[in-house]
Amino acid sequence: MSRRRGPERDANGLTSEDRRIWARVAGTVAPPKVRKAQRVPVAGPEIGKPAEPALSKPRRVVAAEAPPPALDPTPARPTKTRPAPETLEPRRQRRLVRERDPIEARIDLHGFGRFEAEDQLRAFLLGSQARGLRAVLVITGQGRRGGGVIRASFEEWLHAAALRGVVSGFSSAGRRHGGEGAFYVTLKRRT
Repeated sequence: MSRRRGPERDANGLTSEDRRIWARVAGTVAPPKVRKAQRVPVAGPEIGKPAEPALSKPRRVVAAEAPPPALDPTPARPTKTRPAPETLEPRRQRRLVRERDPIEARIDLHGFGRFEAEDQLRAFLLGSQARGLRAVLVITGQGRRGGGVIRASFEEWLHAAALRGVVSGFSSAGRRHGGEGAFYVTLKRRT
């Protein structure tokens, strides 16, 4: 009887999948900004002058006004935000269901983990847009009892900043293309 061997592990006990996931998580974290402490001149007796006696006249303390903040001479440029993908128009969806508009490519995300599926989807959509495709089919599956992780994360992935310039719309696929376990995705023209 042979024993099933698990994935190869390194000296720290991590698999290549563990290292890949850790690298992805670590890539989202920015190191804190290091600020140098401001030098404050220390008021003390100068060399060669005798220190003032402790019982001298009390000094009047006046609160100094803070200088106004310096204005940046460069005008702020407005950031260009791209609109989030919307649901497909019913007419466009009907044309895809009836295959009047061709589905030019498809990807099946069954068998991938959450992070792998997101990477595969992003690469697929960016590549499809680069090739000039306009409509693709993404098969996510329904998951067990309708609670699939990939299906639940799909809309979030499409709304991410990386795909806002790529995806124009999406909707659930028709029954012959996978029904609730698949999505039609329309792509923007490459600019």
